[in-house]
Amino acid sequence: MSTVAGRGRAGSRAGSKNRIDANRVRSSEISYRAASATTKTKDYFTKDLRGGNMHRRIVSMFTVVAILLSLLGVRVALLQTLWASDYREASISQRTRVQVMRAERGSILDRNGRELALPVPTRTVFADPRSVVDPVGVANVVAGVLQLDPQAESELAAKLQNKKSSFVYIARQAEKEVADAILTLGLKGVSSYRESGRALSSASLQSVIGRTDIDGVGISGLELKYHDLLAGVDGRIVREVNSSGKSIAAGSGEVLESTSGGQLTTTIDRTIQFQVDGIVKQQVERLGARGGTAIVMDTKTGEIYAMSNIRINEDGSYSSRSGNFSSVEANEPGSVAKVFSIAAAINEGAVNTASSFSVPGYQVFDKGTQWEYKVTDAYPHGLEDMSVRKIFVDSSNIGTIQISRTLDTKKNHDYLKLFGFGTKTAVEYPGESRGSLRPVSKWQGTEKFSFSYGYGYTSSALQLAAAVNVVANNGIYVAPKMVLKTTDKEGITTSTPASATRQVLSASTAQIMTSLMTDVVCYGTGKLAKMPGLSVAGKTGTAYKLQENGTYTNDEGARTYFASFVGFLPANNPRMTVLVSIDEPDPYSNDRFGGTAAAPVFARIGQVLVNELNIRPEGDDLGCVGSRPAELGPSH
Repeated sequence: MSTVAGRGRAGSRAGSKNRIDANRVRSSEISYRAASATTKTKDYFTKDLRGGNMHRRIVSMFTVVAILLSLLGVRVALLQTLWASDYREASISQRTRVQVMRAERGSILDRNGRELALPVPTRTVFADPRSVVDPVGVANVVAGVLQLDPQAESELAAKLQNKKSSFVYIARQAEKEVADAILTLGLKGVSSYRESGRALSSASLQSVIGRTDIDGVGISGLELKYHDLLAGVDGRIVREVNSSGKSIAAGSGEVLESTSGGQLTTTIDRTIQFQVDGIVKQQVERLGARGGTAIVMDTKTGEIYAMSNIRINEDGSYSSRSGNFSSVEANEPGSVAKVFSIAAAINEGAVNTASSFSVPGYQVFDKGTQWEYKVTDAYPHGLEDMSVRKIFVDSSNIGTIQISRTLDTKKNHDYLKLFGFGTKTAVEYPGESRGSLRPVSKWQGTEKFSFSYGYGYTSSALQLAAAVNVVANNGIYVAPKMVLKTTDKEGITTSTPASATRQVLSASTAQIMTSLMTDVVCYGTGKLAKMPGLSVAGKTGTAYKLQENGTYTNDEGARTYFASFVGFLPANNPRMTVLVSIDEPDPYSNDRFGGTAAAPVFARIGQVLVNELNIRPEGDDLGCVGSRPAELGPSH
């Protein structure tokens, strides 16, 4: 048994050993197969690593790198060239603050060097939103000082929150007290600078001097025409700041001083202008008129001493804010035009003062045609023999037509052109009207005769004054003038050239017309223009104004009037020519005519000129003396 058992144990050990060996064999086979598979895989990848594919990858990699480096180089080049200024400005904007030093606008002076328009000091308060810490709080505090409404406060707060902006106005051209009230609050980012405002020595000057906007840019009148002369050159202060907005002591800075504008010296006399404004305003208020104008002109030089424009406002008050309508508006001149048509006939030798015409009280022209038109004389009368002097003194419309017809229409048209109608004056005031004077070839119907008594063409007040001045100036037209000299920013003064002139009438014709115009004042329609102890020559004019319906009566059948008087003094040695026009006086008043609405204003202005310019009668000048000559017949 032991033997059997021993064999059993021995067999058992042998079986175990055999199993172990078998496992080792299997393990070796597995390891071999795995090694074989690995070897095959390595062989496969080793075989796939071909030299051509590797080269392509390296080239591609270097190409990408080269493109990226090229793009980087292009960007660097752009940053240093084309984009350099933008980034430089952005850098400067971050570290610098610029304060503008507003230039002072030059003054406008009268002929004696007294200021008409002048700069006045103001303060402009502003904010730099980049430095404002509490935009809403700052807007709230400022609104309290400036009494802003909620909407304005909200808009200001929105602007102060815009950190892309570097400048926001808080109070433009404020009074010193207002600016100080804001600045004493010590609001971070809020500062101010001195700025020049604009003021007139008299509010009524605005119509002639014109206006500037809030930025000091001329927008009308002489302020506009001479803006380049009057405007200064702004200066600036540039300083570097740190992140908290404080100046850097060692930082670079720049100070560019502002340059004041030049000066304009006008022909206006401030004292005369002021008094004329008052006289005209008083008359238009008294008559309830739409407006009125007056021009005072030196007879020999054409220099304008005063140019007054008064017009009613929407609230019923009167002021000069409406503009210089004596230059920019044109109206039919009415009977003042008889000066030109009768002077032309006398100058051509067609008539003399004693020439007689049979004048009816009315006449129908172009009867039976589409141009048929009835003309009524200035006053009712039957068929009457009238001399040229009587026709002129009593302002007969039909008699004037008869005188004008002694010349052909072209000759009459040529004279109107010589007197300056249809073209702008040498003043060249901004917006100036040239009036209207149609070519003679286009005259039709009533236009062929109505020009003689002041209809069918239009004239500005400035044109009309210069035209009548031809008679005062011995037959010579002298262009009106409003500027004596200019002084540029460097202080160099340049006088303006003398006004252009041209001969229109002979000296003898001018003397004859002066005699006729003196009789108008002494014995005719202009009696209210008389001045004691001084001769005055002039002519009245009462024109109907054209209505929107194309006729001289509105839809209700009423008329509106344009009443004028143009004359000069002293008549025997003229020094000043004066025009007065009253626009739309009360149509139901006896003061709606040139002789009643405008002539009295001339007399009052004439007295101002006598006092201010020391005008005295010469020789045997006693003014109007004696009674109406028999040649003129009874007064009407």
